[in-house]
Amino acid sequence: QLQASGGGLVQAGGSLRLSCVASGRTLGRYAMGWFRQVPGKEREFVAAISWSGRSISYADSVKGRFTVSRDNAKNTGYLQMSRLNPEDTAVYYCAARSGLSTATMTAEYGYWGQGTLVTVSS
Repeated sequence: QLQASGGGLVQAGGSLRLSCVASGRTLGRYAMGWFRQVPGKEREFVAAISWSGRSISYADSVKGRFTVSRDNAKNTGYLQMSRLNPEDTAVYYCAARSGLSTATMTAEYGYWGQGTLVTVSS
């Protein structure tokens, strides 16, 4: 089970850090991903990190502003979001997959958190 937290309301230009805690399994053997979704649109890829943390990928829209990381000892993944803009407003989901490498498609992830809402005001 994955539990995402850290969402909230922030002004444009601000920062937030999302956390994703895994319970019931050891996160260290899973790659993790972050996705986001707005009403009426498909869930889209944001960032992913391999089990070791050595391989990371980002969507072009967040590259240079968001940083994905993980602490396997704490069974937790993070998404540090900076220079937020209103287009980043969405429900953010963390996900895990049994493969050790990163993936950008929702179908490649078998475990999902419940989502945390990020709202960026202009």
